[in-house]
Amino acid sequence: MESHYTCRAAAVFHYSLYSVGGRVGSGRVTSRKRSYLKMLSRTAKIPLVSSHPEVYEPCDDSFALVDALLADRTNLLQHHPSICMEIGCGSGYVITSLAVMLGDEEFVPYYIATDINPHAIKVTRETMDAHGVYAELVNTDITSGLEKRLARSVDVLVVNPPYVPTPEDEVGCEGIMSAWAGGENGRSVIDKILPAANNLLSDRGWLYMVTLTANNPSEICLEMRKKGYASRIILQRSTEEESLHIIKFWRDSDSQLELKNLDYWTKMVRN
Repeated sequence: MESHYTCRAAAVFHYSLYSVGGRVGSGRVTSRKRSYLKMLSRTAKIPLVSSHPEVYEPCDDSFALVDALLADRTNLLQHHPSICMEIGCGSGYVITSLAVMLGDEEFVPYYIATDINPHAIKVTRETMDAHGVYAELVNTDITSGLEKRLARSVDVLVVNPPYVPTPEDEVGCEGIMSAWAGGENGRSVIDKILPAANNLLSDRGWLYMVTLTANNPSEICLEMRKKGYASRIILQRSTEEESLHIIKFWRDSDSQLELKNLDYWTKMVRN
């Protein structure tokens, strides 16, 4: 997660891609650029994204996550999700973009978003209202209070977690710091989100998560494999300050069978 000024510059650049009619920068619009502009039209519009001094603004990690969802949009539409959820909604840019890009669905999914920061809940509501979409917004830590109600029912879960390595005492602080403070190796909050996601995801549930190289994405994938999930990195993006990986997880019968066999042999050895 990057500085306020870096995020503002990234947002301005992102907006400029589709705000300049017929041109991108000083170059002519190629078919590839035109295709990208069409994709951007299916996301939340930066000028309509609300803000607050204590709420994390859309930045490179936000754009990377939305771009990954856009790249997987055809699969998402064919998936026909009933419930879509975001943990840590911040400005509302990601959950709003997801609602906009799935707007072609005959049956509109039910959207839920959570954030520990009450200002983020207000800002997300304003962002969604500006785009004419709706989500149930819950001011809570990760999924606290929702575990029973949403158990094994979420079909699409998106998370841009606090992944920046910081001192442990900064984790869970009030205000904007809660958006990036990730503790040792940036894993303190991520390691709480993974079991929560496992509890919430339906049998056909998909999890899209932003990670940083320092978070050890391969280890995260291994931990989820132990829970019966397959995974793949669907987008990688490097900025001046960080190297981002967007990972998609899904329940995998082969992984679950492998896990059951491992449990069986572990018990046999112990006996």
